[in-house]
Amino acid sequence: MISPEDLAVLPGAEWVIASGAQEGGRLQLINAADKTTTVLFPKPGQAERLDAMAYPTCPGPLAAEEQTTFRGHGLYLKPGAGAVHTLYVVHHGTRESIEVFDVSADGGAPELTWVGCVPALSTLSLNSVVALPDGGLASTSGPTDDVWAWHTSTGWTRIPGSEGTAPNGLEISGDGRWLYIAGWSQEKMTRISLGASPVQQEVINLGFRPDNLRMALDGSVIFASGHTDKDGLSITDPREPLRETTNVAAIDPETLEFTRIFEHPAMDGFVTATTAMRIGDEMWLGSYRGDRIAYFPAPD
Repeated sequence: MISPEDLAVLPGAEWVIASGAQEGGRLQLINAADKTTTVLFPKPGQAERLDAMAYPTCPGPLAAEEQTTFRGHGLYLKPGAGAVHTLYVVHHGTRESIEVFDVSADGGAPELTWVGCVPALSTLSLNSVVALPDGGLASTSGPTDDVWAWHTSTGWTRIPGSEGTAPNGLEISGDGRWLYIAGWSQEKMTRISLGASPVQQEVINLGFRPDNLRMALDGSVIFASGHTDKDGLSITDPREPLRETTNVAAIDPETLEFTRIFEHPAMDGFVTATTAMRIGDEMWLGSYRGDRIAYFPAPD
């Protein structure tokens, strides 16, 4: 694959969607059992159905020529009540946006229908995205050093307490009360409350640069994956990006206690994991700078 920076697992864990964050990247569907892949987007005959009520600022689907420059970055899958789920994709290309898809998983291989988009403000450069329980979404923005929420009725607004969190990856608690923000450049993860006044904030230092955060399928832990230098130490300038070490930590979403469960040096074709997820008895890793997904027996 080309730069499978992030992974989203469909309910049932039979299928996984991978992003493609660099030039030529595509959304890929992966069969979790046999590891075969299929291009989901963009592809000829792509189903499109704009929900203008839900996404009133969306100018329409990406034209064919715009799809050639499609780059999918962070992913978030919101499970539906039945066999149709919602996939949010951070998109870089002719527009900076969150692209939204229905994922039909009613037997056979899942398929995508594009249903809308949320164009970013000109001041934002998006990275990760999560769905909010009230129907909105939230996304990290590196240049502004904070996290922003978007709702149909209000548009984009800064989330209080997210300032200065060095945001990269993003996750949300199952009850929607907490946001977890990966502070890549500062080797930290910040938890902030949503909807509480004053905002509650807690910070832990992970000892590596966390990229994406992924809640385990059973909600028991958050997997943080990211970078140390070639010797497993904190990164200092000048960097050697193609020799950096993969790190994965398992974080208790309630107590914030954590354990580093995996370290591995860079390999040909896979340099520094940017996301980690347990699927069955395996741990899967994605990489921004790799051309494949890695997997191995999950640590005890």
